[in-house]
Amino acid sequence: MLQTLLDHIAGQQDELIDLQKHLVAIPALGPSNGGQGEKAKAAFLRDYLKKINIENVSEIHIPDTRVACGYRPSIVARIAGKDSTRTLWIIGHIDIVPAGDETLWRTPPFELHRDGDLIFGRGVEDNHQGLTAALLVGKGLMDLSIVPDINLGLIFVADEETGSKYGLDAIIDKHPELFAPTDLFLIPDSGVPTSDMIEIAEKSQLWVKVTVTGKQCHASTPQEGINSLRGAAAMILAVDEMHQKFSASNPLFSPPISTFSPTKKEANVDNINTLPGKDVFYIDSRILPEYPIDTVLEELERISDRVGREYQVAICCETVQREDAAPPTDPNSDFVRGLAAAIKKIYKVEATTQGIGGGTVAAILRRKGYPAIVWSTLLNYAHQPNERASLTNTLKDSQVMACMLFN
Repeated sequence: MLQTLLDHIAGQQDELIDLQKHLVAIPALGPSNGGQGEKAKAAFLRDYLKKINIENVSEIHIPDTRVACGYRPSIVARIAGKDSTRTLWIIGHIDIVPAGDETLWRTPPFELHRDGDLIFGRGVEDNHQGLTAALLVGKGLMDLSIVPDINLGLIFVADEETGSKYGLDAIIDKHPELFAPTDLFLIPDSGVPTSDMIEIAEKSQLWVKVTVTGKQCHASTPQEGINSLRGAAAMILAVDEMHQKFSASNPLFSPPISTFSPTKKEANVDNINTLPGKDVFYIDSRILPEYPIDTVLEELERISDRVGREYQVAICCETVQREDAAPPTDPNSDFVRGLAAAIKKIYKVEATTQGIGGGTVAAILRRKGYPAIVWSTLLNYAHQPNERASLTNTLKDSQVMACMLFN
């Protein structure tokens, strides 16, 4: 029975390409990324689930006044198994990130392009690969009228790219009845090209907005003002001190250290001959679990006070997003061992467990005590120009998922 399902999935390449073509053409950008949310893409996914004869499908709306429809949609579907008390949930996310500078793309970002085994387009890897792999498992079960050993649950969530407040975080709080203590959760949203990394832990995540305020004046008389850009530049360089203060290494994680990276920089003045009086930049920190975030924030304030005094500017640090590290999933659990066995069956490799700095919805589940694993086979072009995914890897990932449904 399982082999029949695996063979069926292997023959679904044309279906996979067609799915990716439709998904790429529907940009689902959250309002924080300049879009109107996931409504159109959620509607497509809901209709597709009905098309492949999955009847137990619902849509959860989380209110969000920033989008025209007034809500952020997530899709929940379930296929009954022989043991109706246990469900393997596969969780993907509907939203994507913006295309960025489209001149860096070799093909239009919202049109699927194929080159041999590779497909290109915004979202094909993050997270369409996980979405389509899960859908092909569901389609195979329905096409072949196969009843798995346990239930298959599919959740396609909104708002993963900008914090999950309107996605899985809200779903777990408002609809705890969906999940049982014995349920298992697989999130295909991180991985390596060699297929052999099972993610069981994530670092704490901290995003900080840094506002540097000086005094604006004409650039020909800089003595009349206080250059906020000089203060911001000094503060950006000073962020490197955080690596020395929080220098522990943990071999579970890759990279094994805490990272503190200045990233986004907002525009200041529009013209060259004005000394800026205000500069804003952001810091993305991925922090090992052994360091409390409050301690990190205290150190950042200490550094900003010193830089502010030296450059005669006011520096304000505001937390934009904070995710404290969740307890890791047990690396010796039957769930982890079962996934490792499935990976070995399909990919012929020995998988090992690891922690990552990237944030996924697994952390939300782990905080609630649910066993969550993050795994897929990715080329790691997410958020980059010319984002790409492998058709072969997607089909094989789908086969691994299918194995997890059988004893």
